[in-house]
Amino acid sequence: MQITDYHAKYFAYDLTRQRRGDAVDRIGQSLFDASVDLNPHQIDAALFALQNPLVKGVVLADEVGLGKTIEAALVLAQYWAERRRRLIVVCPAALRKQWANELSEKFHLQSQVLDDKTWKMLRKEGVADPFNQQLVTIVSYNFATRMADKLRTIPWDLVVFDEAHKLRNAHRENHRTGQAMRQAFGSTRKLLLTATPLQNSLMELYGLSTVIDEQLFGDATSFRRQYMRGGEDIEGLRERIKEFTKRTLRRQVLEYIRYTERRALTIPFTPSDDEQRLYHLVSGYLQREGSYGVPRQQRHLVTLVVRKLLASSTSAIINTLETMIKRLKTLEQEQDADDNWLEDLISDDDLEDEVFEEVGDAAPEYEAEPEGVATAPIVLDKLRSEIAELEQYLELALRITEDVKSAALLSALEQGFEHMSKMGAERKAVIFTESRRTQIYLRQYLEARGFLSKTVSFSGSNNDAASTAIYQRWLLANADSDQVTGSPAVDRRTALIDYFREDAEILIATEAAAEGVNLQFCSLVINYDLPWNPQRIEQRIGRCHRYGQRFDVVVINFLNKRNDADRRVLELLTEKFHLFDGLFGASDEVLGRIESGVDFEKRIASIYNSCRSLEEIEQAFDALQKELEASIQQKMHETQEKLLEHFDSQIHDLLKVQHQRAEQQLDRIGRLFWRLTRHQLVDVASFDDDRLRFELPAPPLKSVAGGSYALIQKGKPVPEHCHLYRLSHPLGEYVLDTGRRLVTPVRELRFHLSEHKTKMSALEGYVGKSGWLELNQLELDSFQREEHLVFTAVTDEHVLVDQELCEQLFQLEASSTELESVDATVTLDYLADTAKRQLDASLSRALDENGEYFQRERDKLDAWAADQLLSVEGKLEDTRAKLKETKRQARLASTVEAQKVAQESIKQLERQQRRERQQIFDAEDEIEARRDSLIDALEQQMHRQSSSHQLFRIRWRVV
Repeated sequence: MQITDYHAKYFAYDLTRQRRGDAVDRIGQSLFDASVDLNPHQIDAALFALQNPLVKGVVLADEVGLGKTIEAALVLAQYWAERRRRLIVVCPAALRKQWANELSEKFHLQSQVLDDKTWKMLRKEGVADPFNQQLVTIVSYNFATRMADKLRTIPWDLVVFDEAHKLRNAHRENHRTGQAMRQAFGSTRKLLLTATPLQNSLMELYGLSTVIDEQLFGDATSFRRQYMRGGEDIEGLRERIKEFTKRTLRRQVLEYIRYTERRALTIPFTPSDDEQRLYHLVSGYLQREGSYGVPRQQRHLVTLVVRKLLASSTSAIINTLETMIKRLKTLEQEQDADDNWLEDLISDDDLEDEVFEEVGDAAPEYEAEPEGVATAPIVLDKLRSEIAELEQYLELALRITEDVKSAALLSALEQGFEHMSKMGAERKAVIFTESRRTQIYLRQYLEARGFLSKTVSFSGSNNDAASTAIYQRWLLANADSDQVTGSPAVDRRTALIDYFREDAEILIATEAAAEGVNLQFCSLVINYDLPWNPQRIEQRIGRCHRYGQRFDVVVINFLNKRNDADRRVLELLTEKFHLFDGLFGASDEVLGRIESGVDFEKRIASIYNSCRSLEEIEQAFDALQKELEASIQQKMHETQEKLLEHFDSQIHDLLKVQHQRAEQQLDRIGRLFWRLTRHQLVDVASFDDDRLRFELPAPPLKSVAGGSYALIQKGKPVPEHCHLYRLSHPLGEYVLDTGRRLVTPVRELRFHLSEHKTKMSALEGYVGKSGWLELNQLELDSFQREEHLVFTAVTDEHVLVDQELCEQLFQLEASSTELESVDATVTLDYLADTAKRQLDASLSRALDENGEYFQRERDKLDAWAADQLLSVEGKLEDTRAKLKETKRQARLASTVEAQKVAQESIKQLERQQRRERQQIFDAEDEIEARRDSLIDALEQQMHRQSSSHQLFRIRWRVV
């Protein structure tokens, strides 16, 4: 389709201008570039997060499974598109890789995961401040807490807190993480994600509000007085939180999201006598106080790690015993031990590093001995006896050549694949283990029993010979496509997942695969080792049971019939957490109550370590279950419904409209971008309009690869050997930039309505008419930067042509010709006056909308001031109540002495009452002054600067 430089310039400016508010076109760029079909509730949530530039943050509280990560990623992508690129995600350690992958795969946003190790590495490489990069930074809560002072120095544009219920007690001075996050990101705009913003007390909601903005409510005292302790103004609280909290329920979106079920299977097995003997011997050793192999400073962590490996496989415990023996022999010879031995063991066996990170610096019991405290001398005879004991255990372990549980795995696979066949699902299974040694053992075991060339391993490094061969073949097959990112770690992961999808039947994965990989094409999850951390189990199952899964997911667990504690753990996770069956898996009401999965894991570990008899085990698990049940309060559940859940019958219709608007906007952006690209690359590329592809033999930029390009299209994969073409691709940015810089002198444009394929009735009355038109860009720097494109067009008879008709004109093909000599002075003067009036009107409308934001913020500050006064007045009310009661007691006094004491108390309370009355006046002045200063600051922001400039002027004619 033939367009002119004037079309191209208009398209380029329209595709890149900064929009305002919460209309769908605000996020059009991000929606278009996203490689995922977004559901209307996700678009709605993202727009809610972006709507009011004066709101310092919001809580997105969708129920589990509705894609809060996608909603937040869409907001991050929009900030990126608006060139606001100091972005950070704070999340549990287990979710860091998932975030990095989601941002890269679905939104083409590059990120960096920072922890102690990567921070030090980047500093060694010469990076002055690893936080200050043109990347989305992803960190764990623990790392962010430790680095709060450094985070504070960066002017972040947006911080996302995932699993934000971890901050629900942030208002408490002793809540280290919450206080650190408030200090580190005080003035930063925030996005909090949690399915459970309210669990045990309304004060948790107050705590989250203090993370966002300390002026959302008054102090804790006034909050309790109004909404708790008999006040219980739930409707008033609901009205106040709706400005910063949004929750979508699963039942509201069933039209858009199809959920499949989870089905649980339990495979029992009975360990051999040697396996059981080894388990008891090592367990007894771990329970023993004062051993050298389990040093006091690391006792809980060592016990937790060794128990994981003991339950995993004999191969895993063999390696552990060898490591412990080696350390003790070093201690014997050098009177000193390797301080990093446990960290190396965790790393070598691919155990989740969050255990080391969270348990390692959670409490003083894991810290080194205090300075000045003498270390007890080593008793060599005791040490040598311990080495001999561990060597006996190792000898026993080496005699066990095959674990009984691995034979049960064959039965599990047979039953699981039978379920897959009945459902019509693919013959695919992912087997999770907590140990790399177990992974190696299982692969060899399965390959020797009918699964040769049908297995693939997935770990933290993925650098074994088989994985490397798969990676090399994948690189050759995808050499000319955007599939290859250039990052070996990312590409190895992609290659292995692709191999599992296309060729293998079984993926044997360590915990690394529970982070950030999507396996919707697999419907069988086997927990060969079952973690005690419910959040991590949910992560595992969620790799397969997620949006896009077409079949029910079968989850298989193993039950050790000779271990009563194992039986109770499985029972607890099944019956109380509902992890393995049902429509949605883990109940967010329960799972969200766990402050830390690692803390829960430690509780389970302590039961294993301290309980010896069946009776002790039963009592300990009964107590833990009672704690969980006590936390699920029916009254609080009802309060949560009243506060957070919308019962508007129109929600369904609103989401439908949102969906239609998004589709229309995406269609429009696609058309404009394709037409602009054809125009700007016409001399260097050949285009296939039917397939929306083009060949680029000679790229206009060195940073852009030549070859085939395919325009991004929702629901369609990238064709093989094609580069994905989108707005944020370097070539797309080149097209947009050169389009904006086109030289557009005054010429005549003839718009060919007669040749247009579809009927445009509104323009038919203009055939044969002509006039003048100009396009101006209005820029407003207010609470946020915004840009408006304003068309002004008149006919030669001085009839105004409205904005919508001008936009329709530029949908037509046109030809550009030299301007004919014509006296248009009067018309051009009229055009200029009209353009000025339209620009003023557009500015006025924008400022009126900003006035609405201003009024809402002013109302918030008025409410905050009222809260603060309520807190002060509450003290006076308490004093009045005490005074009234004391006077009553004085009247009832039976002795002169009692009367005298009562009168003295009355005098003290009356003096206190006078002081507090005066304090109220002082507080009123102070609070009102604070409120007024905040409002003054807002007024100064409201209209800082506006300007306009002409993009082009043309004479137009419709033919």
